[in-house]
Amino acid sequence: MSSQTVVVVGSSVGGVRAAQALRREGFAGRIVLVGEESAEPYDKPPLSKQYLAGEWALDRLALLTPEATAAADLELRLGVAAVRLDVAASQVVLADGTTLDYDHVVIATGATARPSPWHAGSGVHVIRTLADVDGLRADLAAGGPVVVVGGGVIGAEAAATIRTLGHEVVMVDPLATPLARLVGPEVGRPLEELHRRRGVDTRFGVGVEGIDGSAGNLTVRLTDGAVLSAATVLVGIGAVPNDAWLADSGLLIDNGVVCDRYCRAVDSDRVWAVGDVARWQDPRYPAEVRVEHWTNAVEQGAAVAHNIVHADDLQPYSPLEYVWSDQYDWKLQIVGHAARGGRFEVVGDLSVDPAKGAVLYSDDDGLLTGVVAVNWPKPLVTGRRALNAGAADFEEFVAQMRALFAKVSAPAAP
Repeated sequence: MSSQTVVVVGSSVGGVRAAQALRREGFAGRIVLVGEESAEPYDKPPLSKQYLAGEWALDRLALLTPEATAAADLELRLGVAAVRLDVAASQVVLADGTTLDYDHVVIATGATARPSPWHAGSGVHVIRTLADVDGLRADLAAGGPVVVVGGGVIGAEAAATIRTLGHEVVMVDPLATPLARLVGPEVGRPLEELHRRRGVDTRFGVGVEGIDGSAGNLTVRLTDGAVLSAATVLVGIGAVPNDAWLADSGLLIDNGVVCDRYCRAVDSDRVWAVGDVARWQDPRYPAEVRVEHWTNAVEQGAAVAHNIVHADDLQPYSPLEYVWSDQYDWKLQIVGHAARGGRFEVVGDLSVDPAKGAVLYSDDDGLLTGVVAVNWPKPLVTGRRALNAGAADFEEFVAQMRALFAKVSAPAAP
């Protein structure tokens, strides 16, 4: 494969890790990494935390050092977007008019923040890129209260960060608790109480009807009739896959690039997709899935690299989902399926601050389906091992975790 070229479109974690994995798998040809942003490839999870807080400089976010780029022999094309994929000609067309011929192309263009449906003059922000956070930081520097619309991972993390910076913060979401789509209320309610204890005004179960004004003087109108005043508003209401540039490619595009179980586009055996933009046939599910988690992008990049290099040994991609969230001094780690579990058991105490415990979930057949660990990594590690091994009896796992918690919580001997 030394004469072949792989073009990776997207310079965030999925694209970077796919390119590096190609080298680990033994690919000896040309690898071109295309990125719309001119900044060197950077990691995005710290944007809503350490970078927003000003604790980390840009170099702490780097996904690729110059040494790593040279070691992997990667050709970077940054600051120029891919605008078209010509599948018949095996070419990627860039915004500057140049084209890149490929033998395989990996689509890793990720997702973009769902734009605000409310159109104030200014002062309304989203978080997805460095430029987004730099703009938000500039408005925060002017002071004043902040309204965060959305209680998912981005909204809740940003609310915690902004509150820690000393701002008055109101967090609004039509769902009943924070992280409602990831965890059940058994975790969401303690998390909401954490925000309240730290001084955030939480408004869950209520939506936003409108945002008017401009930076420094914004009005947020809620569905319960309340009106909030804000200097700055952050909108974190999800993301949409960056697949518009593929509209005329002939690929099947439906909430992302539709792929087979090997993460290969269903209409071309030389087009692959990874990360937030990929919608693939996980063998565990009846329909295609699209996962917006950092770990998924990394693991999917490795899976695609293997399948490109080893065409005679294609491996289906069926990951064990994992996501984490840092809010104040709480670390939540989630493995498997939590909110979709049929029943749950709480081990430890999530009502204290800082909490230490876990929520364990099962399906209707009495098998472990997921674990949410709060400031206690052991259940996460043990749960991941059990889920990877296959069917794990829920009652046995609960008993094991209760015994473990009793052991670590026992007072030290005098």
